[in-house]
Amino acid sequence: MNRYDKLSQSVVAIMFLLLIGFVLVLNLILPKREFSEAENRKLEQLPAFSFYSFISGKFTSNFEKFITDQFVARDVWVGVKSNADQAIGKKDSNGVYLGKDGYLIQKFAEMKKGELEEKIQTIITFHTATPELNKYVILAPTAVSVLQSKLPKYVSENRELDALHTVKTSLISSIRYVDVYPALSSHQNESIYYKTDHHWTSKGAYYAYQQLGREMGFKPMKEEEFEIRTVTEDFYGSLYSKSGFRNLHSDSIDLYVPKNEGKVTVDYVEEKHSANSMYMMGNVKKKDKYTVFFNGNHSLIQIKTSHREGKKLLVVKDSYANSFVPFLTSHFSEIYMVDLRYYEGDVAALARQHQIHDMLILYNMNTFIEDPSINHLTNKEG
Repeated sequence: MNRYDKLSQSVVAIMFLLLIGFVLVLNLILPKREFSEAENRKLEQLPAFSFYSFISGKFTSNFEKFITDQFVARDVWVGVKSNADQAIGKKDSNGVYLGKDGYLIQKFAEMKKGELEEKIQTIITFHTATPELNKYVILAPTAVSVLQSKLPKYVSENRELDALHTVKTSLISSIRYVDVYPALSSHQNESIYYKTDHHWTSKGAYYAYQQLGREMGFKPMKEEEFEIRTVTEDFYGSLYSKSGFRNLHSDSIDLYVPKNEGKVTVDYVEEKHSANSMYMMGNVKKKDKYTVFFNGNHSLIQIKTSHREGKKLLVVKDSYANSFVPFLTSHFSEIYMVDLRYYEGDVAALARQHQIHDMLILYNMNTFIEDPSINHLTNKEG
């Protein structure tokens, strides 16, 4: 090797080290993001250090998540990685499968031993403490279970269905488990999940609403009783951003608006803001167009409808409920939506305060597994 080659290698090595150093400095000095609009989720923050968390491994695990979430230009690197994966024929990237017909399908979450049972017990404990509340539970299966025909050929995935069965058979009989899997599975050839996002579509939510009506005893509206309005055809959702897969067709978002639409008032309680619509139409021009429903997630939303003599309903929910709850406004006088990821109050006290007798717990199964907030259900005031 001549002197010129050695010098060239040294320059390349120095440039590489400088680049790494530059990236590390940026990671240290740039402000940390709390929320990823691209992935529609909260990002990991710097975990608090304690001797116990360090010994248990929790601190190390959370710190790794923090570094991964806060890495500078993370979205760009995700795209670079997925392009490289596609080039070698790989069909999954960053927890997302590239399925048939342009479907992006989120992998089912990893479950830690005992966590699912703990969440089931939380619901039972809350039910025992609030016998005056009629409880209904919908844990919506995600596309990984319902659209198995769209998965890559090498993927065999039954863990979500097994988890759903565990919940169904573990809840006590006085808690009504509303199984929406058959309703969704029977319509799997329709557009019941977005292709680029992890949510069900309004059509998917509609079929689940029909099943809830049969369980709760109200008559669901027929599809022809709605005006179906397409508000955007340019929606690229959370899985599009998370996976980095590109060259895919966009989704459209439809609103199911009753032809005999009554008036609604939507109060965003913590924000002290009111609206006369459940839809924030300006959000169809933003990146996360799914926030057209209720302007995204909030700790507590109160909806008043024109059905003044109807029942009241409490909904403890994740974002799957945002496109589902509008169907319920034709059957209840008031609906209270609580998102335990943000709500710090006493849910039982809220129900008593507003004389609510019916309660729906609605999560998608992936969020139910990943997010610990359902365990806050038994929190008490003070």
